[in-house]
Amino acid sequence: MTETQTHHGDRDTSSVDDVFDDTYREKEGKQPRVLVWRNIALMTLLHAGALFGLILLPSASRSTLAWTVACYVFSALGVTAGAHRLWSHRSYKASFPLRVFLAFGNSMAFQNDIYEWARDHRVHHKYSETNADPHNAKRGFFFSHVGWLMVRKHPEVIEKGQKLELGDLKADEVVMFQRRHYKLSVVIICFLVPTLVPWYFWGESLLVGYFVPGLLRYTMVLNATWLVNSAAHMWGNRPYDKTINPRENPWVALCAVGEGFHNYHHTFPFDYSASEFGCRINLTTAFIDLMCFLGLAKDCKKVSKEMIIARIQRTGDSSCKSG
Repeated sequence: MTETQTHHGDRDTSSVDDVFDDTYREKEGKQPRVLVWRNIALMTLLHAGALFGLILLPSASRSTLAWTVACYVFSALGVTAGAHRLWSHRSYKASFPLRVFLAFGNSMAFQNDIYEWARDHRVHHKYSETNADPHNAKRGFFFSHVGWLMVRKHPEVIEKGQKLELGDLKADEVVMFQRRHYKLSVVIICFLVPTLVPWYFWGESLLVGYFVPGLLRYTMVLNATWLVNSAAHMWGNRPYDKTINPRENPWVALCAVGEGFHNYHHTFPFDYSASEFGCRINLTTAFIDLMCFLGLAKDCKKVSKEMIIARIQRTGDSSCKSG
C-alpha cells in the first residue's frame, strides 16, 4: 500500500495541490520585507481590545462566559473542520447543510474567506518552509505566528498560489457565496451576533458583549490558529517524519481543537482526523464523527495502521510508538 492510499481507495496525487513538491527550488536573492502599516495598526488595536476584554472578564455573567466558549468552538470549527480539513484537504465529504454551518463558523472566525484560506493553505503544504510558504517557519516564530500578516506576501507565494488548480473550490456554491458576501458576513457573524445575543437575551451590557465574546474570543481563536503555524512547526517530536519541521504538540492541539498533531498532518495531509489518535485531544475529529453519525458527512479518509507503522520505521525520530 502506498502512502497516497487510504481505506477509501487511491488518491490521485497528480491532481492534488496539498502534496509537498520536493522538486521546488527557491529563487536566489533575498526579498525585502514591505511592512503593511494598516495591518500592523489593526493587529495592535485588536490585541489591545482583547486585553481590555480580559479586564472585563470578571464582570461578565455566567451566560456570557458560556456564550463566549460556544462562539470560540463554533468559529474554531469553521476553520478546522471547514476551511482546513474539508475545503483545503478534501479529507471528507459534507452535505449542503453542514457546509453552510461551517461557512458561518468560518465567517465568525474572520481569517479570510474559505477560498483564500484554502488556497494559501495548499501552498503552505506544497512548498512548506520555503519562500513560497505564506508563513514560512524558518523565518522565525514571530513571522510564522503573526508577522506574515504584517508584510507583503513574498512574490513566490503569489506566483505559486496563482498556479494551483482550484476547480473544486470554484465549483462549491457555498464557498463562492461566502466569498462574494464575505465582508458583510464578518460584520454580522463575527462582531454583531456575539455582541447582541447576550445583550438581547439576558441583559448583558453591550460593552462586555463586544469586548468578551466579540474581540477577546476572536483574538483567542486567531492566536490558537497561528500557533499551528508557529509553535507546532518548532516545538515537539517528529515520530512520523524527522526530515520535516512540523511537530506533534499536544498543547497546540488543545488550543486549536485538535490541530496540533502537525508532524502526522504534514506526513498524511489527507487524513480527516489530522492525527493517528482519533478523538484524543481532538474536538474537530469528534465533531466530524458526530456529523457522520447524523448522516451529514461521509467518506472520511483515514490512513491504515500498517502504513503508519511503516512510515514511523522508515522516517520517524523514534520518539514514540504508534498508538
